[in-house]
Amino acid sequence: MSSSRRQVSGVVTRLSARASPYHSAVTLFEDGNAGQSSTSLASSPQRSKRIKLEVESKTEDLTPSTSLRKTSPSLKLEDPVPEKDPSSRVKAKSPKKPKPIQRSLDTPHPAPPRWKEAYDSIKEMRAQIVAPVDTMGCEQAQHKEKDPKNRRFAVLVSLMLSSQTKDEVTDAAVEKLRDAVGGTLSVEAVISADDSTISNAIAKVGFWRRKTGYIKKTALRLRDDFDSEVPKTVDELCSLPGVGPKMAFLTLLVAWNLNHGIGVDVHVHRITNRLGWHQRPTTKPEETRLNLQSWLPIELHREINHMLVGFGQTICVPVGPKCDSCTLSTKGLCPSAVTKSSKSPKKRKRRSSPDLERECGPEIDIAIES
Repeated sequence: MSSSRRQVSGVVTRLSARASPYHSAVTLFEDGNAGQSSTSLASSPQRSKRIKLEVESKTEDLTPSTSLRKTSPSLKLEDPVPEKDPSSRVKAKSPKKPKPIQRSLDTPHPAPPRWKEAYDSIKEMRAQIVAPVDTMGCEQAQHKEKDPKNRRFAVLVSLMLSSQTKDEVTDAAVEKLRDAVGGTLSVEAVISADDSTISNAIAKVGFWRRKTGYIKKTALRLRDDFDSEVPKTVDELCSLPGVGPKMAFLTLLVAWNLNHGIGVDVHVHRITNRLGWHQRPTTKPEETRLNLQSWLPIELHREINHMLVGFGQTICVPVGPKCDSCTLSTKGLCPSAVTKSSKSPKKRKRRSSPDLERECGPEIDIAIES
């Protein structure tokens, strides 16, 4: 073994620990000798790429025909290659590779002013509120499964059903689907079930017909390509039918306890735009995710979805937000806050009887002659 290889393999990684300034329960670890390792690796020899140039290197003074015969005796350029029948040619379609999910921005988005005050205020309000996501979110789907694989699969199915569906409806659909396939929500049980059985169980969620096909195809993919296990990477999860980045990041967080990114749904997208946390208002959840991940401390990525979803379900609702019940409006932290005017309603002036007589006109007595 060469001395240069010994130097590279002899590098010892030293980690330095420091407490997170944003989350008291999080400890951050950093590579203490990152600069040293990069220097030693830069000086290490790299394996050169070998390119075969037998024809050009050996036969500069020879004729092309003799040179090719020497290097590749089995190939004769003089003999024409027989052409296959055009009718027998079948064009094989190459499988379309899924586009990898973007992880970061080339230019990080600047942190908005006073974001920490707004974040802490929302966290305080959420601690006093029980939202539907707290009792019927995707985390609850795994609790009735004993096998770890089934627990992770139940989380994935719950997230697939939750698209454009309220948590109450999703939770009931997951429970009904579990009963319909035999009491255990597993990959094998879903594959064995008829499409009609799945459809009847999830008929109350949005786009249930499409989701029936997604769930069945996903179960087949998991069995054939992933040993009936939920994948552990974002790109592999997004290759499954009906699974997008939001579902992928939340699946990794809930099923595998992996903090690889922020799951941005309609609530996170709406609230962060109302708070003015984007220099330009974002139009797509993926824009919102990339902006947030570029400036929000990574230790807060884990909890922001759950926090803002519950806040959006109870206070910062899509239509008619309850700004009077939100402390952000009183602290001047929300530029979109709309408070009702505190003016007392006008009292109707009581009219006197002479005024009513004037409007009605003079009294008229009518007598009937007998």
